[in-house]
Amino acid sequence: MLKIAYHPIYNHPLPEGHRFPMIKYELLPKQLLHEGTCTQENFFEPEIPNDKYIVAVHDPEYFYDLLNIKISTREARKIGFPLNEVLVERERIIADGTMKACEFAIQNGVAMNIAGGTHHAYTGHGEAFCMLNDQAIGARYLQAQNLAKKILIIDLDVHQGNGTTEIFQNDDSVFTFSMHGEGNYPFKKEQSDLDIALKKGTGDEEYLNILKRTLPQLIDTVQPDFIFYLSGVDVIDSDKLGTLSLTLNGAKKRDEIVLNTCYKLRIPVQCSMGGGYSPDIKTIVEAHANTYRLAQDIFF
Repeated sequence: MLKIAYHPIYNHPLPEGHRFPMIKYELLPKQLLHEGTCTQENFFEPEIPNDKYIVAVHDPEYFYDLLNIKISTREARKIGFPLNEVLVERERIIADGTMKACEFAIQNGVAMNIAGGTHHAYTGHGEAFCMLNDQAIGARYLQAQNLAKKILIIDLDVHQGNGTTEIFQNDDSVFTFSMHGEGNYPFKKEQSDLDIALKKGTGDEEYLNILKRTLPQLIDTVQPDFIFYLSGVDVIDSDKLGTLSLTLNGAKKRDEIVLNTCYKLRIPVQCSMGGGYSPDIKTIVEAHANTYRLAQDIFF
C-alpha cells in the first residue's frame, strides 16, 4: 500500500502576504481522496522525532537556536519568514514524516511525504523557506538503522539542492544529483556529485531526453540501495519562481521516468514534494497529484 506522510501542521499559515503557497498542503490530500487515488488508510501522521536524528545532520548549536527561537534577524531573513515555535515544530514533523516514509518505502517500494524537499537547509543554517533538511535527515536515519549503505538523492526541483550538496560534500556514501535551472536561485551554487544546469526555457523534449540518458547510467554507476526523489513542480512553465518550461504532462513524464526506473530496478524510493509556485493553485495541486497517481499505478 502507498503510504503518505501528512500532518495538519503542514498547513500552518505564514505571515499574511507571504508568497509560499501553504494551502497546497491542505488541498493535495483532499484532491487525492476526492478522486479516489487514495483513501484515509494511505495516510499516516508523523510526530516530533528524537533530536538525535536531526543533530546527526545539523549542527547542534544551530538546531537548538532554532528550537529556542534564538536565530538572529539576519539568519531568519535568509530563511525567508519570521520564525515561531509552530513553524519549527512543523519542520521537525516534516523530517519525521520523511524518516518514517523511508521505512514504508523499504516495505512497499515507494512512500511519499506531502511536504518536505527542504533542500536549501545547510548543516549550520537555513535558507529559502528551509530550516531542516528532511531528506538528508532521512538518509542519515537509514544509515544509522543499517537499512541502507549507498544512497542516491535525485533532486529535480528547479532550484539546485545546495544545502543537501553541502551536507554530503565529503561523503561518498550519499551521491547528490541535481538537475535545475541554470539561472535560478541559488545564484551561487554548490557542487553536487552531478549537476545538470539547464538553460532558461528548456522544455519537455530536451528535459526528458537528458533525464532518460542520464538516470540509467547514473544508477548503474552509483549502485544505490535506496533513492530519495525530490519532485518539485516548479519546473513547469507557469511557475513564478522557475525558469524552465515543462508542461504539466512533461512534469508527469519526468516523474514516470524516475518512478518506473526505481520500480524496475527494485530500489526503494522516498518522494518529497519540493517547490511549486504557479499563480493558479489548481495547477500546483494537479502537478503534485500526478506524482501520487503514478506511484499508485506503477507500484500497486
